[in-house]
Amino acid sequence: MKNFIKYLFMYSASYTYSNLSRLFIRLFVGIMFIQFGIRQMLNYDAMVSYFPASLGMESETTLILMILIELVCSTMIMLGFLTRLAIVPALFSMIIAEDYLLSDVVSQYPFTLGYMQPGYLPIMFIGIFVYLLLSGPGKISLDYLISLFIINRNQEFHEDNKLSEA
Repeated sequence: MKNFIKYLFMYSASYTYSNLSRLFIRLFVGIMFIQFGIRQMLNYDAMVSYFPASLGMESETTLILMILIELVCSTMIMLGFLTRLAIVPALFSMIIAEDYLLSDVVSQYPFTLGYMQPGYLPIMFIGIFVYLLLSGPGKISLDYLISLFIINRNQEFHEDNKLSEA
């Protein structure tokens, strides 16, 4: 029993699966985010009439832009390809969605805001996107593989220049 407690607190706390956990959170948020894009794409005709217009764009343009962001950015996030760059439009779209939901609820129900949950999904996405923006994609990603290729190629380039100078 003593060894189990020692292992639980001493060894397991110092060794983390940070790259595996970042892969999991990327896949989780990517699958969650892409399903909204697929649903909006499949129900496009029904959604275009009541989708909110934002940032001075018509509702149809906003819907198309949201579908593209949800499909393309979530795929890039899941693959770990240009992850931090792909997070920016997704994060921005969720901030806009939360602002829209919050302003809509406050305007309709000004005294019941404490009892309602206006936009828990956009807030969840914002939190995960900020985490991934700060932590990066991890080693189980295309970003990491591309960085290894660039580093390796840079080293070969510098070694070739050193040989030609000698």
